[in-house]
Amino acid sequence: MISVDNLTVSFGGWDLFNDISFMINPKDRIGLVGKNGAGKSTLLKVITGEQAPSQGAVTRNGECTIGYLPQQMKVADTTTLLEETASAFREVLELEEEINRITEQLSAREDYQSEEYERLLHRLNDATDRHHILGGESRDADIEKTLLGLGFKRSDFQRPTSQFSGGWRMRIELAKLLLRRPSIFLLDEPTNHLDIESIQWLEGYLREYSGAVLLISHDRAFLDNVTNRTIELSLGKVYDYKVPYSKYVELRRERRQQQLSAYANQQRMIEKTEEFIEKFRYKPTKSNQVQSRIKQLDKLERIEVDEEDLSALNIKFPPAPRSGQIVAEVKGVGKSFGEKHVFSGAEFTIERGEKIALVGRNGEGKTTFARMLIGELAPSEGTLRVGHNVRIGYFAQNQDDLMNGEFTVYDTLDKIAVGDIRTRLRDILAAFLFRGEDIDKKVKVLSGGERSRLAMARLMLEPYNLLVLDEPTNHMDMRSKDILKSALCQYDGTVVVVSHDREFLDGMVDKVYEFRDGGVKEYLGGIYYFLEKRKIDDLRQVEQKEKGPAPASAASGDGKVDYRLRKENERAVRKLRNEIEKTERTVSELEEQIAAWDVRLADPQAHGIDLGDSRVFEEYNALKERLAHFMHEWEKLNYELEITENR
Repeated sequence: MISVDNLTVSFGGWDLFNDISFMINPKDRIGLVGKNGAGKSTLLKVITGEQAPSQGAVTRNGECTIGYLPQQMKVADTTTLLEETASAFREVLELEEEINRITEQLSAREDYQSEEYERLLHRLNDATDRHHILGGESRDADIEKTLLGLGFKRSDFQRPTSQFSGGWRMRIELAKLLLRRPSIFLLDEPTNHLDIESIQWLEGYLREYSGAVLLISHDRAFLDNVTNRTIELSLGKVYDYKVPYSKYVELRRERRQQQLSAYANQQRMIEKTEEFIEKFRYKPTKSNQVQSRIKQLDKLERIEVDEEDLSALNIKFPPAPRSGQIVAEVKGVGKSFGEKHVFSGAEFTIERGEKIALVGRNGEGKTTFARMLIGELAPSEGTLRVGHNVRIGYFAQNQDDLMNGEFTVYDTLDKIAVGDIRTRLRDILAAFLFRGEDIDKKVKVLSGGERSRLAMARLMLEPYNLLVLDEPTNHMDMRSKDILKSALCQYDGTVVVVSHDREFLDGMVDKVYEFRDGGVKEYLGGIYYFLEKRKIDDLRQVEQKEKGPAPASAASGDGKVDYRLRKENERAVRKLRNEIEKTERTVSELEEQIAAWDVRLADPQAHGIDLGDSRVFEEYNALKERLAHFMHEWEKLNYELEITENR
C-alpha cells in the first residue's frame, strides 16, 4: 500500500535517518517508536508529503488515502462542533449530489443500449458503492457515536468550536479523521489530549478498523492494545519487529545480546587467527597455512553491533522539606464558572508522603482542582486548606504557553534561579539531556518532549514537598517516562498527578480520585484497581437502570452479588448473539435481492424493466440503504458483544 524506499533526511550535513526502507500493508497496526528527536514525527510528515526527503522516495498505490493527525494543528472557529465534525463527510455530500443527478438523467433517457447510458449506469453503481463505503447512510449515527466515544456530551454538539480548549480541539480533528475512514491513519501522539475512557474507546475503534494504522505514542498500554508490529527509529536506522511493543522490548534485548555474543566470539577468532599469522608468517613449513588464514580473514563477513542509544534522563528530586502531616484538607469543595458547574462535594484529606492520581474525563475538573490546590483558583463552595510548611511545585499541562519561546534553554532556568543553585544549572540541564549546544537553543524550536523535559527541570530549582503534576508525561518518550516514574517513586514528598497514562501511574500511586458527573469519588488502591472497580460499578449501574433497586437480600453477600452479575452478563451475551444472527440473516437476504437487481439492470429489456421509471432506481437504492443500515447495526452489535464478553 505504501513503500518507503531508501529514505534519507538530512539537516545541515547531519542525517536524521539514513537509507531506511519498509512497507506498510493493508490492515497493518504499526507502532513507530524511538526516543524524542529520533525523527518519528518527521517520518510521518515525509510519508504524507508535507516534507521532502533528502534522498529516496515514498510511493503509494493510486487508491490509498491518508488521514494524518499531527501533534499540533489549528481548528476552524466559525462553526459549531456538530457542523465542523460533519465537514468530514464532504465527499459523501458530493456523492449524494452526483447520485441524484445521474438518477434524474437516467430517468429522462430511453437509449438503454447506448454506451453513454451504460457509462452512467456504471458511474451510478460506483458512486453508490463509494457512498456506502464512506458510511453515508449512517453518518449522523456515526458522528454521534464518535463524538460521544471521544468524551464530548450531547449538550456540546451545538457549542461553537471557539469555546473549546486546545485539547478538545484536537479531539474534534481526531473525530473528523476517524469519520473520513482513510486507507491508513497516521497518528502522532493521539492520546495526549484524551482521558482514560476515551483512550479505551479509541483502542477498540482502531483494533476493529478496516484500514491500516501507523501511530506514534508513548503510552505503552495503548501500543500493546492496538498494534501488532513495531518499527523502531534509532540513531538513523530502522528496525522492524512483527510484534507489539512489550514483545518488541524483549526481542530487542535478545537481539542485542545475540549480536554482542556473536561479535565477541568472532573477535576472539580473529585475534587467534592474527596471532597464528604473526607467529608463523616467516616459517616456510607453515606458509600454506598462513596464506589460508590470511584469505580466511579477507573473506570473513565482519559482524557489526548496532550502536546503542544510551542517552537517558538522570534525575533525582531534591529532598523534600518536612511539612505537617496534613498536606491539604478538602471539605465540601466545589467549583463553578458562572452558570457552568464543574464539580462539587469533594471531601478528602491529603497526607504527607501520599502519591495520588486525579483521573476522569476531560472537563470534569481535574486541572481545575489542581489549580485550586496551588492557589490559582478559589473554590466556589466549601474550603480547601493547605497544611503547615507546604511548599508546592507545579507542572502545568500548558507548558508551551508558560515558557517564553524567545528565551534559550539556559535562560529559561537562569531567569528564575536564585542563590547557589545558579552554579548548578548546567548540571541540571545535562541531567535532562540538554548538553553542549542544546542549552543555547531557543524554546520555540524545541520538540514537545524537549519542552516537557525543560519544564520538569524547572521543578529542580527549589526543594518542594508537594508536587502537583498536570499531564507530565505528554510528549515524553518511554525511557524518559520510566525514569521520571522511578524518580517520583523515590521522592520523599507528596505527589498529586493528573494523568491518563495507565502504565505511568501503575505502581506509583496508591490512591485514586475520580472526577465524574459533577462529583469526586475516592478509590483506595492503584490505577488498575480503579479500572477494575469502575467496570463493576458500570455493571451495577446498568442493572439498576434495567431492574430498579435491588432487594436487600440480593446484596447480602459478595458471592451472591457476583453470581447475579455473572448471570446477568451471560443473558446479555446470549441476547446480543441472537440479535447478531438475526441481523446476519437479514443482510444475506438483502445481498441476494441486490444481486438479483444487478442482473436485471445489466439487461433491462430481457427482464422487462422500464429504466425510464424513476421508481426502479428508488427501489434499488432503497435496498442498498437498508443493507448499509443493517451492516452498521451488525458492526455495533459485535462491538457491544466484545465489550460485554470482556466484562
